[in-house]
Amino acid sequence: LLKLIRTQPQGKALFGQLYVDGQFFCDTLENTDYAIPTGFYRLRVTMSPRFRIYLPLLDGVIGRSGIRIHAGNTIDHTEGCILVGEADLPNLRLLSSLKTLHRLCDVLLNHQNHNPHEEMYIQISEPDPYPLYDTPCPPELQKP
Repeated sequence: LLKLIRTQPQGKALFGQLYVDGQFFCDTLENTDYAIPTGFYRLRVTMSPRFRIYLPLLDGVIGRSGIRIHAGNTIDHTEGCILVGEADLPNLRLLSSLKTLHRLCDVLLNHQNHNPHEEMYIQISEPDPYPLYDTPCPPELQKP
C-alpha cells in the first residue's frame, strides 16, 4: 500500500509525502487545478504510451484516464499526474525527480513481479478531515 498525504497548497503547488508500506519514501507535487480526488485507487506498473517507459498507473480516477506517477520538477510538468522527488519548498519544485522515480518503479515492479495476484493500492488523503471527494476503501483493505 502506498499512501500519499498532502499538505496545504502553496498557490497551485500541492506538495505531499509518499509512504510505501508505512515508511516515508519521497515527496510529491501536484497541480491544484488537476489534483486527483482523495480516496483509494488500484495501482499497476504498465508501459506508458506517452513516456515509453514503465510507470505506475492509477486505475479508477473518476472521469479521467492515464493518471500516472512520473518525474517532473514543477507543476508545469504535470497535467493531473503525481510527480515524485525531494521537495524544494521555497522554490515550489522537486529535486532528484528522475532518480526518485526509478527507485519507486524498482520497488513497485519488484512487488508486482513477485506477487502477480496481489493488488497494489494508493491512498490519497488531505490534511482536511472533510475532503470534497471520497472513494470508498476497497473491501480487501478494510479491517474486520
